[in-house]
Amino acid sequence: MEHTYPYAWIIPFVPLPVPVLIGVGLLLFPTATKNLRRMWAFPSVLLLSIVMIFSADLSIQQINSNSIYQYVWSWTINNDFSLEFGHLIDPLTSIMLILITTVGIMVLIYSDNYMSHDQGYLRFFAYMSFFNTSMLGLVTSSNLIQIYIFWELVGMCSYLLIGFWFTRPIAANACQKAFVTNRIGDFGLFLGILGLYWITGSFEFRDLFEIFNNLSYNNELNLLFVTLCAFLLFSGAVAKSAQFPLHVWLPDAMEGPTPISALIHAATMVAAGIFLVARLLPLFIVIPYIMNLISLISIITVLLGATLALAQKDIKRSLAYSTMSQLGYTMLALGMGSYRAALFHLITHAYSKALLFLGSGSIIHSMEAIVGYSPDKSQNMVLMGGLTKHVPITKTAFFLGTLSLCGIPPLACFWSKDEILNDTWLYSPIFAIIACSTAGLTAFYMFRIYLLTFEGHLNVHFQNYSGKKMSSFYSISLWGKEGPKTTKTKFSLFTLLTMNKNERASSFSKKTYQMDSNLKKMTQPFITYFTYFKTWNKKTFSYPHESDNTMLFSLLVLVLFTLFVGAIGIPFNQEGKDLDILSKWLTPSINLLHKNLTNSVDWYEFVTNAIFSVSIAYFGILIASLLYKPVYSSLQNLNLINSFVKKGPKRIFGDKIIYVIYNWSYNRGYIDAFYATSFTRGIRGLAELTHFFDRRVIDGITNGVGITSFFVGEGIKYVGGGRISSYLFLYLSYVSIFLLSYYFIFFN
Repeated sequence: MEHTYPYAWIIPFVPLPVPVLIGVGLLLFPTATKNLRRMWAFPSVLLLSIVMIFSADLSIQQINSNSIYQYVWSWTINNDFSLEFGHLIDPLTSIMLILITTVGIMVLIYSDNYMSHDQGYLRFFAYMSFFNTSMLGLVTSSNLIQIYIFWELVGMCSYLLIGFWFTRPIAANACQKAFVTNRIGDFGLFLGILGLYWITGSFEFRDLFEIFNNLSYNNELNLLFVTLCAFLLFSGAVAKSAQFPLHVWLPDAMEGPTPISALIHAATMVAAGIFLVARLLPLFIVIPYIMNLISLISIITVLLGATLALAQKDIKRSLAYSTMSQLGYTMLALGMGSYRAALFHLITHAYSKALLFLGSGSIIHSMEAIVGYSPDKSQNMVLMGGLTKHVPITKTAFFLGTLSLCGIPPLACFWSKDEILNDTWLYSPIFAIIACSTAGLTAFYMFRIYLLTFEGHLNVHFQNYSGKKMSSFYSISLWGKEGPKTTKTKFSLFTLLTMNKNERASSFSKKTYQMDSNLKKMTQPFITYFTYFKTWNKKTFSYPHESDNTMLFSLLVLVLFTLFVGAIGIPFNQEGKDLDILSKWLTPSINLLHKNLTNSVDWYEFVTNAIFSVSIAYFGILIASLLYKPVYSSLQNLNLINSFVKKGPKRIFGDKIIYVIYNWSYNRGYIDAFYATSFTRGIRGLAELTHFFDRRVIDGITNGVGITSFFVGEGIKYVGGGRISSYLFLYLSYVSIFLLSYYFIFFN
């Protein structure tokens, strides 16, 4: 019923009592509040569940009525300037409300157990609830000023959550990096808002779009200035959604707790940039240069994120680069004007990636039973392997999330990614080739993560459940298996590329193989680590175990979303027309863009394109399986593989190009190093030069005048003898010299 629309303003404030009460409790009753800390998870989940029910009701009304509702009230009025606050309920808002609340509830339930032993439990839930408040306020805002206020609050909460474990220097540096990088985009957003107000005289979206379209229709716009303002607005989205070149904060942000990675870096905060571009798309679509720029930056982000995920060892960092690449797909769809495809992929990716992040948290939780609390070890896929029998439910959930992200039907991301790929072919064949190639890379690196984590044997030299000592501390899927030196030992292709000379000589034959020096330096710390534990094999250790029921509940619910949420975009026949829930939902927003929905679906063309995209995904999975799964069982096969790598067409596909790609990916494309050299050191050098100039030149002149006056005064003090006649003589002498000098300079 539409009478609920006027009360939508309450949505952002529903989760707010939790952080307020936690803060008051810690201030007035610290001991009691800390003793009852586990009770705060219940009101956090309850209040967000209320918002979810309200959001679901609004979404149903949106689907049934196809209307847009806006309610505003004046905050300040001064002459010609008026500022209004309010809320805007349209399909974009309702979609974001559903995403934020559903994923947020699952993350809160998951976090209750995941953070139960952390001393910052209360602080964590206070930050989370305030973040939800900020994000809900952002998506319901009716004007740019209101969006900017909540935009900054979201950034503040992300800063606090990324640096949650601020006592660790690496976490403190990560939150500072995220803050500085986002400040660049936020400053551009602020300037863009001011420029847009200069053009239209309004902050309200409804008035802004109408005035802007009228000015554009009458050719009364300065194209250069309008393009600059639109670019500045887009820069805010570039930073928040981790698009190139302001993407560098996202991988480091994984230093926060894993539930934060699922909430902020999968479904909410990084989606804020997508939301901003989608909200302003009626404005951007009038400026072709901006649309082309959005597409260009997005396709670079798509490819860059996929290539940087290829060789990462940290499981969360790999998923972070995957998020960057998938957000690039969404932004690419917006740049092409494919509004429906963009929001469809935003929905499907949010649930799939939240599942993967929470699954990685379950894996990390299990690994900490072996290595203790040590992110360098518990998140390192090189130290994993063989977790299938220990965490079967997590493994199944992670496998389904992996298949979805790879674009395998009928899982969620297949439907949305396939639609984006089809639209890309119509937009630009070059962009389409890059997007399709990246789809293959996505399947490759996602199955690399899965195989390294779950396949093979447990990759630590500990006891197993049978009480027998493991004969190897190397992962069979990555590092090979040390043990009886027979020809029956299974190795992968990557094993051959990464084992050192002595291991190859002792394990295979008397023949030795050389290894790239850079790769040897990178792998040596892990070899040292394994060797250390090899000498410690008499101790008894714990084993990986499945997570508790509350964590598994969140995973299973997200599995259901991953399996079935794609159905909202599948067309069904109604009254001779092929419609789908998502298209019916988005009708008002698409009409605002002056675009028509396609009611007919060519199923033959759809199946043909689907076969092509799925084939690319399966090819990537096949390559990942060949490289990271133990399928070779004889020394003869290993020699054939080695012969191909060493003697094959190495100018094109040989080991050199493998090492180049590996080093490029492992070192993050050298982008961080470039920023550190060009910007960090450059700014520091400029600051030191300015400091030197200020102290030696500016302060030097001032201090020099003072010191000179002091010494002159001291010297004159000793010249004086106390006789007035002498003083008059010196005074008249100086005046005479001055007058003579003046006469010769100006009159001769």
